[in-house]
Amino acid sequence: MKYDTHLSRSLSLPSVVVFGLAFMALTTVFSTYGIASQLSHGMVAGSYILALIVMLFTAYSYGQMAKEYPIAGSAYTYAQKAINPFVGFLVGWSILMDYLFIPMVNYLLFGIFFSAAIPGVPPQVWITGLLILVTLVNIRGVKLAAGANMIVIVFSVLFLLIFCILSIKSILQGTGTGTLFNIEPFFNPDETFSLIVAGAALLCFSFLGFDSVTAFAEETVNPKKNIPRSLILVTLIGGFIFIVVSYLSHNLWPDYMSFSNPDSAAYEIIGLVGGNVLSTTFLVVTAFVVFGSATASLASASRVLFAMGRDGQLPEKFFGKLHKKYRTPVNNILLISCLSLSALFLSLTLVASFINFGAFLAFIFVNISVIFLFFRRKKERSFKGIALYVVVPLIGALLDLWLLINLDKYSLILGSVWFVLGVVYLLFLTKGFRNRLPEIQYEENIS
Repeated sequence: MKYDTHLSRSLSLPSVVVFGLAFMALTTVFSTYGIASQLSHGMVAGSYILALIVMLFTAYSYGQMAKEYPIAGSAYTYAQKAINPFVGFLVGWSILMDYLFIPMVNYLLFGIFFSAAIPGVPPQVWITGLLILVTLVNIRGVKLAAGANMIVIVFSVLFLLIFCILSIKSILQGTGTGTLFNIEPFFNPDETFSLIVAGAALLCFSFLGFDSVTAFAEETVNPKKNIPRSLILVTLIGGFIFIVVSYLSHNLWPDYMSFSNPDSAAYEIIGLVGGNVLSTTFLVVTAFVVFGSATASLASASRVLFAMGRDGQLPEKFFGKLHKKYRTPVNNILLISCLSLSALFLSLTLVASFINFGAFLAFIFVNISVIFLFFRRKKERSFKGIALYVVVPLIGALLDLWLLINLDKYSLILGSVWFVLGVVYLLFLTKGFRNRLPEIQYEENIS
């Protein structure tokens, strides 16, 4: 059956890139720097290079699948079409952990930051206020959300630029190593390469969200070209910024064991460079970044639910419905926002532990989907075909699997429980795998 309600195609390549960068939250390099520095023994820049390489393999596979299926649904759609509808459902179910809980993480961070800055206002007030704002922006449509995210990215980039300029000036004046040419942030010959690998395992999390742009395929102009381009651009831009900032941070503060608190090491480094003024500015910019990440993640999650609802794998009348005026999946946006109210009483640690399992499971199956589609179905079995559609995605799948099995035990336990619940629901939906899953044959002129 054909579905006659389509998302509005209004996003250009820059707008899609902005969504991806907003989801990634560029200033996350500061929030993870202290822990990553101690874990890698100061070789954070080297760890980021390794993490960037890992993510580029998966970004490549997302791009190949987006060319073939430029419709909403992201990893869910790719696994469904290329491998099997049952696998597609379970991949969609798994990645919902990532998409559903990332907005909640942002609301929690917003409450933590601002209640610390203004102790007289409880965190619940900040959380509720941001949640309402993000929900309203998403209901009005991705074009408005893209405009809001552009402001977020501008503020983030300006702050990062100011930090880099002040850092270079401070280093040249003798702070830290006193030199801008130092190989130790990339590789210290006195340390082992395994420390860089350990740092990369943590810092790959900084890239989570690059894949969110695929959820906007039906709202992007010329998606077969712009979605793959945006995937690589978001990954490269994010990686470049993370590497530069971490390199300068090490040269500013080379003694990675001297932080009073690794979690707040960024505040110490920023305070060293720019004093209280820059530290306060960082707090404000972080608030904007949290808003942008929450906006982008809510938009992505609502569209994954829309795709599964439109296919009938979730109740279509609720999940597969668009607002008549704004052409946005309002029911899904409101549902996710209601779930995000759990941020009023859940801890950041508990919520964060849900996220990574689903993301890496989805990454694995996107890579596998490339092999199934191009090698198995399309018979791309020349030397070039095997290299592009077997070797590259297989490397990506193995690297993602390595990251998955190295997650902390809470992530693995909670992720496994969520996955089992998905299997139970799938058994119910298909009456023990005897019935086919409902699958819409969605067609549109995408040129």
